[in-house]
Amino acid sequence: MFETRPSSVQHPTEHRFNPYEMNGGTIVGVAGEDFAVVASDTRLSEGYSILSRDNPHLYQVLPKTVMGSVGFHGDCITFNKTLQIRLRMYEYENNKKASTPAVAQLVSTMLYSRRFFPYYVNTIIAGLTNDGQGCVYSYDPVGSYEREVYRAGGSSAALIQPLLDSQLGQKNQGSFELNRSYTVKMSKEEVVALVKDIYTSATERDIYTGDAVFINVITKDGVVTEHFKLRRD
Repeated sequence: MFETRPSSVQHPTEHRFNPYEMNGGTIVGVAGEDFAVVASDTRLSEGYSILSRDNPHLYQVLPKTVMGSVGFHGDCITFNKTLQIRLRMYEYENNKKASTPAVAQLVSTMLYSRRFFPYYVNTIIAGLTNDGQGCVYSYDPVGSYEREVYRAGGSSAALIQPLLDSQLGQKNQGSFELNRSYTVKMSKEEVVALVKDIYTSATERDIYTGDAVFINVITKDGVVTEHFKLRRD
């Protein structure tokens, strides 16, 4: 018989630390002529576990400005708290509340300031401009941002964005014309109905989106919230 001797070769052991966790969720923002719509599902998950079925990813930061934020839930909460503090500082220093475009610029600056250890968030800002026109801003995790007509973010973004391009942008439909405005031509009732449809479709394909959708409709009168149930499996 041959005796097996223990190997004297020392193999390297990898030690890994990941401070981030993707907790799912999907956000959608649409800008209208005199309104903005931003929506979010309510599922909070970790891998194949559902942590909460009643956790909207929307944060009303000003009377006519709402932030949608998904990704690592801890960073979403921390970023929202920090933004609220900065907005209060802005109000004290300028004796007025910030406009939605000012909030959009502030969010960009805050994200960029953490570019070497970024907030793990996918963010959309929706609200009204000083002229009362709807506006939507989207971001990457390090602060690059853009004003857009509509935008989807989160776990179902790849499913929802093509549908928004088709239904709101009228792309690849023969009669497509370059849209030179930052608003859609649909009414807010039509946009809300479309948002309900796209979330219903997304939950059929994405396990990280579901349970319910909260829809915030922002007008000159403030923010009105609608609640719509989705599948729970």
